[in-house]
Amino acid sequence: MTPRRKSPGFTLVELSVVLAVMAIIATFATPSFVAWHLRDQVDARARALVSTLSLARSEAVKRGARVTLCRIDAARRCLTPGKTCDGGAADWSCGWALFVERDGAPTLLRAQAASPSIAIAGATTDLSFTPPSGQVIGGFRSFDFSARKGKLATTNANRCIRLAAGGRARMTPGACGAVA
Repeated sequence: MTPRRKSPGFTLVELSVVLAVMAIIATFATPSFVAWHLRDQVDARARALVSTLSLARSEAVKRGARVTLCRIDAARRCLTPGKTCDGGAADWSCGWALFVERDGAPTLLRAQAASPSIAIAGATTDLSFTPPSGQVIGGFRSFDFSARKGKLATTNANRCIRLAAGGRARMTPGACGAVA
């Protein structure tokens, strides 16, 4: 009999143990990863609205014209208050667009596509920013950002945007109690 040489590598038992440990770690890490991803989506959507609100105010001041932010449908047309969008949602998750009035006709400045996984509660009326200081017609507004029901909704994923009458937007963690 010839002596058996040891070959480099792992045995089947060692490989099986490593795969089992990795499977256990992945099982425990998946819910945390999904919650983190959801929080990130909510935060990104809230930051997009804050950015659009800031742009609306600055464009109203710069152009000396009324700038309007409205919910939109798939064709980027403003929705009337209370009307649902293509996905059936009646909130700001339909997407939004920013228009400036030039010669009596609205011109698109920025549009944000729909995000059905994020619920955005708030008054569904259009927001108009007026010159010379970019004030918002209608006074104080607020928007609540959260995950849709059944999507591992957690309270630490919520964001609140408050819009002052002067047109300045501020985002804070948590809910603010905005009503549609």
